[in-house]
Amino acid sequence: MAILEVQNVGKWFGSTEVLRDISFVLEKGETLAVIGSSGSGKTTLLRGLNFLERLDTGRIILRGETLFDAARNQDDEQSLREKRLHFGLVFQSFNLFPQYTALENIVLARELAARKLQSYKKNKKSVLDEIRREGMELLDQMGLSAKRDYYPHQLSGGQQQRVAIARALALKPDILCFDEPTSALDPELTGEVLNVIRGLSEKNTTMIIVTHEMPFARQVADTVLFMDGGLVVEYGSPQDVLENPLNDRTKRFLERYANE
Repeated sequence: MAILEVQNVGKWFGSTEVLRDISFVLEKGETLAVIGSSGSGKTTLLRGLNFLERLDTGRIILRGETLFDAARNQDDEQSLREKRLHFGLVFQSFNLFPQYTALENIVLARELAARKLQSYKKNKKSVLDEIRREGMELLDQMGLSAKRDYYPHQLSGGQQQRVAIARALALKPDILCFDEPTSALDPELTGEVLNVIRGLSEKNTTMIIVTHEMPFARQVADTVLFMDGGLVVEYGSPQDVLENPLNDRTKRFLERYANE
């Protein structure tokens, strides 16, 4: 059974249709790369999946259960917050809290969630110790153990993005989503972030990656989805979409990319 099924989702901003009839399937442990020109709808799709934008049509099915149905759902904010926990989102611009250290940024959301549990008062110290231990494990996984007490302004862009990845992983989402994770980085820092994502792929982390890094998409993705004008134009294996595209729009996009 697929971990995620996206069925015929659409989104309007006023009179502009930005997503039209988007469908795809993601298996557990797979990586989906979403590519396309600026304005093609990639980020809106990702934000819709993460319940940061309300989709106007379609369904989102997670592990066989309907998580969202535009024809029925009118979720309140609490319900939306719970649904967002299924998806970890890493933004382009890090979005770390400047007043917290690297470790504090990673554990903050889990600590806040733990405080709502009935058992928290009785086991406060053990709960917080466990959350911080797991936070340190994630920092180590990112190669940043020595930076635990550093504030964001003391970290390079690549280090900040790795902290942001650890923060997303801390909530143990079903699917980890990346929105152009290297677009705000200098070229020399891009590689360190891509290496972390490559390592997650090798560990069979289920991921959706909006990216402009075509060689990277070719290396790590199990499937590639090319969007243009809010539509899925081409969808298949990296070899099919990136090496042997069938649609003229895909061919033109890849030619433009190759000439940049």
